[in-house]
Amino acid sequence: MKIAVMGTGAMGGYLGARLATGGADVSFIARGAHLKAIREHGLKVTSPAGDMLINPAKATDDPADIGSVNMVLLAVKMYDLETAADFIRPMVGANTGVVTLQNGVDAPGVIAGLFGTERTIGGVCVINGEIAAPGVIQHNALNAVIVGELSGRESERLAKFAAMATLGGVETRVSADIRLDLWRKMMLLAPLGAISAMIRLPHARYHQFPESWRLVDMGVREVVAVGNAHGIPLGEIDVENTMTLANGMQPTWKASITVDLEQGKRLEVDGLVGAVCRYGEEAGVDTPFHRVALGVLRPHASGGT
Repeated sequence: MKIAVMGTGAMGGYLGARLATGGADVSFIARGAHLKAIREHGLKVTSPAGDMLINPAKATDDPADIGSVNMVLLAVKMYDLETAADFIRPMVGANTGVVTLQNGVDAPGVIAGLFGTERTIGGVCVINGEIAAPGVIQHNALNAVIVGELSGRESERLAKFAAMATLGGVETRVSADIRLDLWRKMMLLAPLGAISAMIRLPHARYHQFPESWRLVDMGVREVVAVGNAHGIPLGEIDVENTMTLANGMQPTWKASITVDLEQGKRLEVDGLVGAVCRYGEEAGVDTPFHRVALGVLRPHASGGT
């Protein structure tokens, strides 16, 4: 199975390396010093689940060098999605699957509009890591991926993908309702990321205050209400599961949006917090927590210090 990774960052680099270990023919799209290091020394991954070195690694900054593949993993931020989608066209053939791995719930619809529903595969990536140095991915925690056809049907391509990812060491599940799984992830990311970015302190510093933690619960329930209004069957068990995950974060944890904010990078505000507000407005569901968070964070969305 030929797989191309568009965006060889922490998530794309890690998942691509695991797939290569599982037997897939993987090509990595990267740029700059990261690309140079991968070409010269291979792609190195350090991980609690086991270190890897993919050497030689197929790496380029030009999708035309790769040509048509069976599957493209879109591992870029939501705000770069449409640019990346145009960039990968030389790799997308008649039967190529394009996997969206973005946070939020919008990406599958965007890609389906550009490439068609049959080519589009929804994905939920639960992987925490960072680029430690050019050519080196440091995987810190979490090691799971969920993929699903938008129609909910079973498919040979996802069965093959899941087998290779599992063999490579990633906990992998093929979903019959990928929209539901995307909304479940947003239940955690939107409110917890928002409170983390607004407070700008490690998890333990606000988790101990009931006044702060009630805001997270409020935000989670807003996502449920908005999802329900759009036909997504979220319920109290999902709230309980999400709050269990939120409570279990490491004391020093900060959301990726908080780290990006501190580093002056662009923020995924509109794809998460903004999306909850937007979908809420469409359905007539009030989202006061997310509206406040959007007002606080949007001035920082374009980056800069």
